[in-house]
Amino acid sequence: MIPGDMTSPLLAARGVRKSFGCKRVLQDAALEVAPGEAVAVVGENGAGKSTMLRICAGVLRPDAGTVTVRAPVGYCPQDPGVLDLLTAEEHLALFGAGLGLSRHDALERGTRLLAEFGFPPGDRSVVRDLSGGTRQKLNLALALLGGPRILLLDEPYQGFDAGTYVNFWDHVAAWTAEGRGVVVVTHMLAELSRVDRVVEVAALPALARAGRGERTA
Repeated sequence: MIPGDMTSPLLAARGVRKSFGCKRVLQDAALEVAPGEAVAVVGENGAGKSTMLRICAGVLRPDAGTVTVRAPVGYCPQDPGVLDLLTAEEHLALFGAGLGLSRHDALERGTRLLAEFGFPPGDRSVVRDLSGGTRQKLNLALALLGGPRILLLDEPYQGFDAGTYVNFWDHVAAWTAEGRGVVVVTHMLAELSRVDRVVEVAALPALARAGRGERTA
């Protein structure tokens, strides 16, 4: 296990509110993940699951509420945050530099992560020529590149074949065994037995969106 206080949450978001114009997306939403815990976030399309993860990752500011983070975060967005004209190796070097890694360390660590997810070894294709599933493997490896203790993963298995999908959930078990906290936005209800806790983000009735918020359970 990773040393440290294993009783306090690695991440705690409370009373989170977010609106886009007159459309209220989140109100009094909450999310926590403890060391060694896997949490699934579920809900209807448009309920605010991705918005909640973006706020927890620091990509989006909430209108109200608090987000307390006690460890480095790795964020894997639903849409791969990659650049069309760069290769996987160039992505590793670029993202690694942002994380304070040398080019050598970024490539060594990133190549190992890509291999774990079945990325084609030595593939020099630019991202726009990769399949959706292969792009997503790169997206996931970039989220893990800095060795974060908190993983925020927004449907990270999109485009994966059956074998890679199973491999992903095996990795979730391994990450939590290391003491990491893992949050996965998912619509695959059959896999909920693989997590420790489920948080539902419930959408509001359409007529209530302008004046009322949603709840989490």
